[in-house]
Amino acid sequence: MEQYTVKGMSCAACQARVEKAVSALPGVTSCTVSLLTNSMSVEGDALPQEVVDAVKKAGYGAKLKKEKTAGIQEVSFEETISSLKKRLIASLFFLAALLYLTMGHGMLSLPLPPFLEQSLPARAVAQLLFSAAVLWINKAFFVSGFSALIRRSPNMDTLVAMGSSVSFLWSVYILFRLFGMGTAAQSAAYAKELYFESAAMIPSLITVGKLLEAISKGKTTGAIKKLIQLKPKTARLLIDGKEIETPVEQVKPGDMFAVRPGDSVPVDGEVTEGESAIDESTLTGESVPVDKGVGDTVSAATVNRSGYLVCRATRVGEDTTFSKIIQTVLQAAATKAPVARIADKISGIFVPTVMAIALLVTAVWLFCGAAFSAALARGIAVLVISCPCALGLATPVAIMVGNGVGAQRGILIKTGEALETIGKVKTVALDKTGTITKGEPTVTDIVPAQGVGEETLLALAVSLEQKSEHPLALAIVSEGQKRGITPFAVTGFRALSGNGVEAEADGTPLYGGSQTYMAEIGKENAELFAAGEALAKTGKTPLYFARGDTLLGLIAVADVMKETSVEAISRLKELGLRVVMLTGDNEKTARFIGERAGVDEVIAGVLPDRKEAAVRALRESGKVAMVGDGINDAPALTGSDVGIAIGAGTDIAIESASVVLIHNDLCDVADCVRLGRRTMRIIYQNLFWAFVYNLACIPLAAGLFGLQMDPMYAAAAMSISSVTVCLNALRLNFFK
Repeated sequence: MEQYTVKGMSCAACQARVEKAVSALPGVTSCTVSLLTNSMSVEGDALPQEVVDAVKKAGYGAKLKKEKTAGIQEVSFEETISSLKKRLIASLFFLAALLYLTMGHGMLSLPLPPFLEQSLPARAVAQLLFSAAVLWINKAFFVSGFSALIRRSPNMDTLVAMGSSVSFLWSVYILFRLFGMGTAAQSAAYAKELYFESAAMIPSLITVGKLLEAISKGKTTGAIKKLIQLKPKTARLLIDGKEIETPVEQVKPGDMFAVRPGDSVPVDGEVTEGESAIDESTLTGESVPVDKGVGDTVSAATVNRSGYLVCRATRVGEDTTFSKIIQTVLQAAATKAPVARIADKISGIFVPTVMAIALLVTAVWLFCGAAFSAALARGIAVLVISCPCALGLATPVAIMVGNGVGAQRGILIKTGEALETIGKVKTVALDKTGTITKGEPTVTDIVPAQGVGEETLLALAVSLEQKSEHPLALAIVSEGQKRGITPFAVTGFRALSGNGVEAEADGTPLYGGSQTYMAEIGKENAELFAAGEALAKTGKTPLYFARGDTLLGLIAVADVMKETSVEAISRLKELGLRVVMLTGDNEKTARFIGERAGVDEVIAGVLPDRKEAAVRALRESGKVAMVGDGINDAPALTGSDVGIAIGAGTDIAIESASVVLIHNDLCDVADCVRLGRRTMRIIYQNLFWAFVYNLACIPLAAGLFGLQMDPMYAAAAMSISSVTVCLNALRLNFFK
């Protein structure tokens, strides 16, 4: 996928025009244009120059982005805001003079210089000059609007330009008629048809709206900008034993770099010297620093809080975890939710339809006997009050804010479609191992035989299992290390196919394994076997250990539940979701874990391909979100309506998922669903406002209710509509 910056777009009609032009190119399989960020994502094998030429032919500018993470940085709202402020201040200066001349003198009898006081034509000429100055200051509307009209792709600027130009030209016509009037009474009657103030007020008020819109857009992208600003700029490379400060772009994999206390880690790396506490809140949102030592990994944009570290660079540039997070958020902002297609279809025909309605309104009022100036005013009001911007911004501003808020809280949503879908799920399918449970077997119980101490039993078990690579053996060895157990030497170690191991120590045989294995070799103890069976019913795996002919005891190992799993599942159920656990484990263990976790249904004994089939079956009763962390979950993640990967899971699971939970906390699944629902509610509110605004205001401006709306009031209403949509989306920043 290639990313482009698009220049010159002013409304949803422009966006639709660019999408249509690029999508028509041979080799383009997908094209998505964002009005909010003035960006475009193109998939396919079309050459970049062909894409740029297609955009230029459509009447806009485009350039290929050099960096995948440059998207928001290239959207310089600060420059736009500064330019609009200058335009507005200059416009208001001449507009104030114009309004003093018309309303101030005409309605409040404020004084004027004698040559204007005594001559109505002179006052009309002054109005023309002040109005022309405002139109010239805001010439960007007219250049863009009429250029688009010539290309037969009218946009919002076309509506503004036509409304203001028609008002101005009609007023010029009346001005010339004034010079031919014979009496003061006739001149005064004609002067009432001057619309110079409306001609100037329309672009001025639209500029106010554009300024407020730009400020709102800047706030909309604020969350993502904050992420980008955290990206380190320099690194302390170690060259010949000396620290040399270097731009982070020059760091290569394998380079050694130092991180002093208070420094940001420049790239992803592995600690080779030193110990420290690293603040990883930029990636995980967790405020508690994480201890790091030799062999541990560190990530770009995290902060060293205490010790001095020497690290080896492993992933640099766009490959760092932090850069991938930014890429994911930017790509999501550039995609569209399916609900946006409604607005896109309407936007493509909106402006031509409005122009046709304006002509029809003018003609109907003339046919009904209205004065030409009154009929014209209604047609102009229809042009000016229509707002394709609100339609175009309704969805992207909400998606941008929603994704930014999610990223700040450790929830990465890759596409707008995923954000919409997650809010509509009815069922959440959870993998067991590594998702509900920790995914690492842990010693839970040590039950020695009568007369045998725990340390004696554990020492034998550790000595016997230390040469085994089985996950359960590793759990026992780890427990021994925690307790400071020193293993003794064994010889003749053998791993047997009957779920057991054996070795010798000082000529005495040692045995370890399941109850079945112990029974086979004649090492039985009814009391210990009964204790083991009781533990097995609780989802634990008992391992028995014997020395010579004596069974010394058992050690139970289990994959324990994460601390937050019960709370997370409870939250999901509170949201009205059905929670299902999918696992390849046996039915007995799965049932026990499922009951403790509080899930609604357990599907046990499923292989990876059957997990995907189980998800497909669940989809028959509504949209399904699959949550997993392992390679074996990838098919199910892909086969669900929305796949959610636990952040500490495998790269394959993360690549297969539409949503990634960086915190590795199952509670974030509920937060993700709530965020999706809240974002969709905002989108629906925005679309409702945009549609209702146009459906209500266009007939109002046309005079269907017996009212005559001044074009300047129509311009003010149009400006407010776009700002309202942006401000409504910003409410997502208060999401908790």
